[in-house]
Amino acid sequence: MAALDRGAKVMAFSLSSLTTSLRTLSRGTGPDLMPQGRLAGPMPWVIAIMVALTVIAAAAGLALSNTASNASDALSGGATVQVVEANPAERDRQAKEAARVLQATPGVIDVRIVSQQEVEKLIEPWLGVRTGEDGIPVPALVDVRLRDGVDGEKLGQLRRQVRQVAPAARVDAQSTWLKPVFSAIDSLQWLALALVALLGFALAAAVLLAVRTALGTNRETIEIVHLLGGTDSQIARIFQRTIGFDAAGGGAVGLGLGLVVVLLLGQRFEGLGAGLVDSGALDWIDWVLLALVPIAGVALAMVTARLTVIRALRKML
Repeated sequence: MAALDRGAKVMAFSLSSLTTSLRTLSRGTGPDLMPQGRLAGPMPWVIAIMVALTVIAAAAGLALSNTASNASDALSGGATVQVVEANPAERDRQAKEAARVLQATPGVIDVRIVSQQEVEKLIEPWLGVRTGEDGIPVPALVDVRLRDGVDGEKLGQLRRQVRQVAPAARVDAQSTWLKPVFSAIDSLQWLALALVALLGFALAAAVLLAVRTALGTNRETIEIVHLLGGTDSQIARIFQRTIGFDAAGGGAVGLGLGLVVVLLLGQRFEGLGAGLVDSGALDWIDWVLLALVPIAGVALAMVTARLTVIRALRKML
């Protein structure tokens, strides 16, 4: 009889504990079905790494987008006249005649003859310092700005007008020079977007594996809670909240690490002093988008956790 009394007391205590857990579950808190150590387990650090890499990839994509957009705007209405003539006097004469004709052309808002010193400075990294006229002959350049963009028809008109007074002149749209560069930038933008998508997929996969592991570890507890009236939604809320806390902590750490790397890389590229690089500086809207990365990561982790638990419970029970 004493043994039966002790067994009855143990059963009553167990039922009382499970009832308390069920009541707690119904209030939205619930028993600890997953490890609760903040930044102690692997999950927050995995999320931090994913978020940091996503911030870096997104910043690279935004910088490339700014570079392409600013360069396209700057070059869309630009044309360049090259006077390829070995005789310096004849070269200068044709450049001046070409500039005179272009200034009188409708739609042209600015014409500037690039000085010989500027031209030599541009080619110095490739050809070195030229001394006198003994070096390689350098074409004379005339920079032309049009009110509207340069299309094929407008470019052909400029070429016909210039060649009447400068037979050695070549007229090219400035945007055509950078077409290979723009093509490469587009490819890099798609690569950055693919990396962001891949990192998002990896984050969801990591959450899915962690949730499945926790479900298997706590299978018996979940079955008892379910038998006592706990719904799939209530059980899923426990996992969702736990993953949300881990994702928020890891996301904050990852955002900090990612922004530090982006700022350091920005300082490095800023020291190059290159026009295309400088045009890729991030705007305030870009920084806002980067700050939204960990928020998106938390949302993705919580949704993944909830869907994983709901689907697993339907198969389990």
